[in-house]
Amino acid sequence: MLLNQTAIPFDAISAAAAGSIVYPPGGRFGPRIQQDIQLVMLYTGEMIVTIDGRELRVQPGHVVLLKPGHEESFVFSRTEETWHRWIAVHVPRLEDETRERLFTLPEYLPLTEGMNRLTDLMLQMQRQALPTDPVLLSLGLAALHLYPNESTQVLLQKEKHPAVYAALSWIHEHYAEDVTLKDISNHACLSSEHLVRLFNQFEQTTPIHYLWQYRVDRSVELLTNTGLNVTEIAHRCGFKTSHHLARLIKQSTGRTASEIRLLSWSGLRKA
Repeated sequence: MLLNQTAIPFDAISAAAAGSIVYPPGGRFGPRIQQDIQLVMLYTGEMIVTIDGRELRVQPGHVVLLKPGHEESFVFSRTEETWHRWIAVHVPRLEDETRERLFTLPEYLPLTEGMNRLTDLMLQMQRQALPTDPVLLSLGLAALHLYPNESTQVLLQKEKHPAVYAALSWIHEHYAEDVTLKDISNHACLSSEHLVRLFNQFEQTTPIHYLWQYRVDRSVELLTNTGLNVTEIAHRCGFKTSHHLARLIKQSTGRTASEIRLLSWSGLRKA
């Protein structure tokens, strides 16, 4: 059952906001009572969310759906920094039918580029807008509509071959490691040649090219949202050297790593 566009009307939302935060090793947050419908996107480290006494372990490359009215506490990785971003939408009066539909959705899903782009837009907009701004409300509502649509695709696996979903999910979790095509194909339970053919059909690229582009995308996010140096970002995102990372960033974005960081800091100063 989808949380469709009639489930939460636009005028039912009173506020929407996004955020980005990095917790040091051993960081904790809470307990708190969740007030909003919140999507939490994990990029590095680890996150254990305790919801009403039940633990949910989340790995990088996933988005978690948190629902209002529950007591939550967060424990982050003991050994490395944990970076996550979030979108929170406040609905003062949540209809019973909508609440029921929320509980039919998966608690977490693989993080997609669509959700990343919505978060990027919200973070940019709120530098100059209040949480009640209609544009922010629209983007927050769009994120709530995107999550069930993505859950349908992941659970029913109608649009892609199941092996492609398995490979994508594994890449999103292990991109920082030394990954080979054989590793990916073994996890997808296919030969390397068959997996390459499926990726060409459904992703218009190869598994290894997808892996490198995913690493570049995560690196750009770290450049934009953290103060980590390029060497540390390269290490966290699966690059052997910072030179290799810098070269692929330039090829992918047309900008150097320094230019990307300068633009992000320039935007923060204007805010």
